[in-house]
Amino acid sequence: MRTFWRRYGLAYLFIAPAFLGMLLVHYGPMVQGIYMSFLDLRLQTLRLYLQAPFVGLENYREILLNPESTFRAGFLYAVRTTLLYTLVVNALNLSLGLLVAHLLNRPLFLRGLWRSLILLPWVVPSYVVGLLWGFMWLKEGVINHLLVDVLGLLPQKPHWLIGPLTFVAIVLPTVWRSWPFVMVTYLAALQTIPQELYEAAKVDGATPWQRFRFVTWPMLRPVTAVLLLYGLLGTMYSFNIVYMMFGHGAGYPGEWGDLLMTNLFRNTFGMWNFGLGAAASTLYMLLSLGLILFWYRVFREDLRAR
Repeated sequence: MRTFWRRYGLAYLFIAPAFLGMLLVHYGPMVQGIYMSFLDLRLQTLRLYLQAPFVGLENYREILLNPESTFRAGFLYAVRTTLLYTLVVNALNLSLGLLVAHLLNRPLFLRGLWRSLILLPWVVPSYVVGLLWGFMWLKEGVINHLLVDVLGLLPQKPHWLIGPLTFVAIVLPTVWRSWPFVMVTYLAALQTIPQELYEAAKVDGATPWQRFRFVTWPMLRPVTAVLLLYGLLGTMYSFNIVYMMFGHGAGYPGEWGDLLMTNLFRNTFGMWNFGLGAAASTLYMLLSLGLILFWYRVFREDLRAR
């Protein structure tokens, strides 16, 4: 032990301030939020803050077990929509990003220009994306004009911001903004794969699909794991696009458009019910942790191999 501290003690001493700062910044608010979930913290008791009446698990019971709770129905709908939103957005991002990365990895006229143009949506701030697409999805907006008046693909102009179509209205802007990042990451990974592997596969008579399956994909699995983790965290905590699309949070996005973050924001800060909001946030944190643990079990060997 003395040898260990003699060898590494100075290094640990240097990183100790940063480590303590991270504990204070990250875990301090988290512990405080969990404690708030056991309090009756609302507008009437807000002045008491952490001295508000202790109610134990009552906030959790209100969310999970009380059928008459106005918070419960919206929260469960938001959980379902968020999980489906996370699945669809990440599946589209990974598929579209990998496909376009393969195309741009080949000799192509003005390839550098195409790469730059494709990256432009990723540069646009998410709240701007939500605001612009909110106008585009209106019944008399540009999307309905193209689909109905120009292309004639639909018999009439639908309401994209009402009902089940709301899910489509929040998925497409998210994919439009986020898939270029996936593409450029895959493109960088493809350029690191040795060409000798493909030449050897061709000599063995491998078809293009077999070369992708047995050469390209195994080399891309670690990158895919990181992209999927980044995508899971990004979509699970997505907020800006929905918030801006539905009138700066003033409008209710409905059963198929309400994500957990917008639901928590509206019910916590709009209804001044901070105890219930803290309990719902804690449940959401546990749900996110479960997804991350599942992700780690799936890609554990790939991460260790690298």
